[in-house]
Amino acid sequence: MNHPPRDTPPTRKWLSSPALSISVAVVWLLLVNSLAPAHLLTAAILGLLLPSIAQRLRSEHAGLRKPRIAARLAVIVLWDIIMSNIEVARRILGPESALTPAFVWVPLDLTNSHAITTLAGIITMTPGTLSADLTEDRKFLLVHCFNLADAEEQILQIKQRYENPLREIFS
Repeated sequence: MNHPPRDTPPTRKWLSSPALSISVAVVWLLLVNSLAPAHLLTAAILGLLLPSIAQRLRSEHAGLRKPRIAARLAVIVLWDIIMSNIEVARRILGPESALTPAFVWVPLDLTNSHAITTLAGIITMTPGTLSADLTEDRKFLLVHCFNLADAEEQILQIKQRYENPLREIFS
């Protein structure tokens, strides 16, 4: 009996994105802070269902193409989060008059929506900065800085430290 060829292996139907499935399950377990059987089962169900549902909503594929660059970017982001926490704490404990909060528009070279979303997330996760808006044409990201000394320098740091690696990862 001949069967028509399948365009995807059977496991790909249920596991459209293994890394995302694992991430969803792990995040669920971290949120509930429990390894009880019911939570493990819920994590497994969410890990299987959410990525396959989300796959139908995506217009473009994320495609992590350069894991080494992604790992290096993760280390940079982690370091920046640690250093920014120290800087924000120092600024909060200092005189309020020394703070110079401001908004800055960051011009984007990224075109992939997943890369732009990742950049906005990195900026928001880093204490002292917050991504606030994205223009409709997705060419500028509005960033609020807790203490902005030099707008051009801040833009340059965002582009060099985060946007350039993201462009390579999502290209």
